[in-house]
Amino acid sequence: MSGLLDLLNSPMGKQLISGVAGQTGQPENKTADVLSMAMPLLLGAMKKNVSSPQGAQGLMSALSNKHDGSILNDLGGLFGGGVDESVMQDGAGILGHVFGNKQPQVENALSQKSGLDTGSIAQILKIAAPIVMGFIGKQTSQARINDSNDMNALLGSMLGGQPQENQSLITTLLDADGDGSILDDVAGMVMGSNKKKGGLGGLLGGLFGK
Repeated sequence: MSGLLDLLNSPMGKQLISGVAGQTGQPENKTADVLSMAMPLLLGAMKKNVSSPQGAQGLMSALSNKHDGSILNDLGGLFGGGVDESVMQDGAGILGHVFGNKQPQVENALSQKSGLDTGSIAQILKIAAPIVMGFIGKQTSQARINDSNDMNALLGSMLGGQPQENQSLITTLLDADGDGSILDDVAGMVMGSNKKKGGLGGLLGGLFGK
């Protein structure tokens, strides 16, 4: 079972980091820092969503159709002439479901942690989202996942081995107070607070539930 950190440390991960850096015009080391925070954050949000059978079914449906992992088969082609607009739009849609109207605050938080401007962060997130989906899709197919419990376990294993900073980042951002807003949590993260609050509420209710 491959985790996200394994992916980023693999030859494919190096290609991903290099491609995203080229797309955004940012240094590879900074791009790697952002991806190492952003990708587990996206995965953590999706894990929250599959806690309900409906959410799990919506995610599995998206994985079996559009996000089957094929995007990972040709990263060279993906980045070769610049990332296709349809991929960026797909990423924007995924981010909209995950973060809702608080996406600017998420981008600001990642910007403050990484030192990159929010415009570059937004670009990196749009590229990372479909790739994370593709990575989940590939793992789901290989493990023959077909119910919410197995899906939850798979995402948990993919999140395994995260450094403490990433774990606190995911916890702080995703353990919102149930009012559908993660603004307080983002502010807390930037200020270094790590208060744990209750469930995520309706924020991820629309994730893949088209």
